Amino acid sequence: MAAVEANGTLQPNTKTTIEPVRPLANFPPSVWGDRFLSFSLDNTELEGYAKAMEEPKEVVRRLIVDPTMDSNKKLSLIYSVHRLGLTYMFLQDVEAQLDKLFKEFNLQDYEEVDLYTTSINFQVFRHLGHKLPCDVFNKFKDSSSGTFKECVTKDVKGMLGLYESAQLRLRGEEILDEAAEFTVTQLKSVVNTLEGKLGQQVMQSLRRPFHQGMPMVEARFYFANYDEECSTHESLTKLAKLHFNYLQLQQKEELRIVSKWWKDMRFQETTPYIRDRVPEIYLWILGLYFEPRYSLARIIATKITLFLVVLDDTYDAYATIEEIRLLTDAINRWDISAMEQLPEYIRPFFKILLDEYAELEKQLAKEGREKSVFASKEAFQDIANGYLEEAEWTNSGYVASFPEYMKNGLITSAYNVISKSALVGMGEMVGEDALAWYESHPKTLQASELISRLQDDVMTYQFERERGQSATGVDSYIKTYGVSEKEAINELNKMIENAWKDINEGCLKPREVSMDLLAPIVNLARMIDVVYRYDDGFTFPGKTMKEYITLLFVGSSPM
Repeated sequence: MAAVEANGTLQPNTKTTIEPVRPLANFPPSVWGDRFLSFSLDNTELEGYAKAMEEPKEVVRRLIVDPTMDSNKKLSLIYSVHRLGLTYMFLQDVEAQLDKLFKEFNLQDYEEVDLYTTSINFQVFRHLGHKLPCDVFNKFKDSSSGTFKECVTKDVKGMLGLYESAQLRLRGEEILDEAAEFTVTQLKSVVNTLEGKLGQQVMQSLRRPFHQGMPMVEARFYFANYDEECSTHESLTKLAKLHFNYLQLQQKEELRIVSKWWKDMRFQETTPYIRDRVPEIYLWILGLYFEPRYSLARIIATKITLFLVVLDDTYDAYATIEEIRLLTDAINRWDISAMEQLPEYIRPFFKILLDEYAELEKQLAKEGREKSVFASKEAFQDIANGYLEEAEWTNSGYVASFPEYMKNGLITSAYNVISKSALVGMGEMVGEDALAWYESHPKTLQASELISRLQDDVMTYQFERERGQSATGVDSYIKTYGVSEKEAINELNKMIENAWKDINEGCLKPREVSMDLLAPIVNLARMIDVVYRYDDGFTFPGKTMKEYITLLFVGSSPM
């Protein structure tokens, strides 16, 4: 094409390159820089903590199985073990005790039990898979008025327990629906008058109930705010401290590994427009499973999710529609020869993506488990196609109907990629049956996906609008059902609330699969709540995620 000189005349034989108009988002830079690259793991120290845990662990185990312990005290102990993130150490013993106590359950036995103890017992059974009936709370309601008794409003600790219990409700459990509304109103009205630990406990629960929090962070909060419960058994306190220290060392080393990998891959140089969020993504994956045995799984899932960030930001905040079409085609072909059709800036990413997956396939083929890598790769291709559809909508100014939006939106929520990638490094438990269960798209998975999509949309739709994005759940709902913005958000929040009820039901026995496979699904929904309840904590990670990263990787563990 001929270039136009300043005087306006055409000059043949000169070339110019017109830089395309790009939808740049100008994301904030990382607040961490290279901070986590300098960590150096002392294996002797790590082994020292592991060895030191053996004695208190055995003492706690003996307490759990003690046949002479009162059942309420035992349930209180198991509750503290669970809240401290230690259940995995005693799983068989805990399940045996709960199975026995659940079989012995009698509603009449709860007639004289106070609200706080009733709530703790209810939570223990529900958290660990037993459907203790919500009828245990009936006695706290006035039969004539149908409201909660006056004495309940004076029992702050009991109300807090009831509030946390209500988070475990199922569809149709009206008393717990009422309890959720009643307790949140009552607790908000008194929280500023409370002092000491009780005030901190109520404030923390109102900010985010335990059931919807990140397990590792919730364990630290419980240790800090419930020292009376933790210190009932000295061995439990000792074990919790050692466990926190052990995990912090292991996890800082994992964070160093993925930080170094990210730096070595030079994504910030080749694709400088993307969000630089390595510690945030590692935190997100840590939220899925924190147990030491999942160390490799966390590293693999973090890398794949970082690929997803590059892909998302390329589609959403840099590439032209023509470039998006070419990149989608290349990802569907999944062949290095497709690199020739790509713009120069995205070629390094495409090559690294193919190389990393090829290496994973090679590693897992030795164990006969390469199918989990294929599942992750297919999910990655699906999301590229989903992103393309959203880009086409934006390019044409089309606002999809809500059902149409949700069909594609459940794919672009990234849920499927992250959850399937989380399975890759989990070992033998992820066999063909587990993958088949995932592919059947069970109700629990659907519910968690819905939370991932809509919680994100409710919090980010205004930012997306400002950037000219037409595809958000809020806008689609308004268009389809002719409601106000406020009504749309209320309806989406109701859908999120019901999805949590479906998740709660899916975790009760008899389960379709083991809790090991369910846990990452539930925890991914929890992490969505952590990141998006109050703000877009991923794009602008100055609040919650910064606080959590500081707590787990920068601050010291309880000594």
